[in-house]
Amino acid sequence: MTSQSRDAEYTMGRSSEETERLIRQSQLYDDVTRRFFLRSGIGEGMKVLDVGSGAGDVALTLAELIGPEGQVVGVDVNADILKTAHSRADTSDFSNIEFIAGDARTLELPDDFDAVVGRLVLMYMADPAAALRHLATRLRPGGIVAFQEVEFTPYLAALHSDTPLVNQLIQWAREVFESSGAHLEMGMGLYKAFVDAGLPEPTLHFEAPMGGPEDWPGFAYLANSFRSLVPLLEAYGIATADELNVDTLAKRIQAEVAASKRPMMLPPHITAYASLTA
Repeated sequence: MTSQSRDAEYTMGRSSEETERLIRQSQLYDDVTRRFFLRSGIGEGMKVLDVGSGAGDVALTLAELIGPEGQVVGVDVNADILKTAHSRADTSDFSNIEFIAGDARTLELPDDFDAVVGRLVLMYMADPAAALRHLATRLRPGGIVAFQEVEFTPYLAALHSDTPLVNQLIQWAREVFESSGAHLEMGMGLYKAFVDAGLPEPTLHFEAPMGGPEDWPGFAYLANSFRSLVPLLEAYGIATADELNVDTLAKRIQAEVAASKRPMMLPPHITAYASLTA
């Protein structure tokens, strides 16, 4: 088993602001994730393992889909962020969620899950295929493996001479994730990871939230994303806080979108799911 110490550094950092950003992120991507889970076959009464639960957004969506007769077990290496997840589950009156602090690849977990899922977690693992191979042992026969990951390559299509700020942000984002050791092409890499893990070839979909209106929440989300990236951007010598000027970033992105008439695309996600042989 690959040790946690060899995994990529979590690029977005650990802070209350980052936790809030994760919650905003989920609001923008929830439709993508919800459609993905429904397509994969996750539904009423299932027991689901959520890998890399973070602030609990995926677990909360799952809890709604599986209903009161189902169960979600959310696992994350960051015990502090799970305090937020616990609180949000309690506030939402979900009694079918349990959160456990630890590494899902090394924790002693039962092997009777109906599905194992994760969103934006394999990209930080040193060996995604090995992780999937192990996680699949936690499933009953016929269980579902379903993961959603970012894919930075299509962002190159967003580059344009009329959007110099967006161009610069895309370059900085790619550089900081690459420097952190994260898998920039984990979305496209899902197919290989599934096959190398000995799983069935997955069904895949590609989706990317986009927007342009002044009140689109994606502008604030992007600015907050770069707020979380500032420490590593500076540590790697890629950009400084002064260059980013995060406090005005959302308005500057929106102004460029309005002037260029080119909508803003958030990081594309690729979803992959497969069912084990019953």
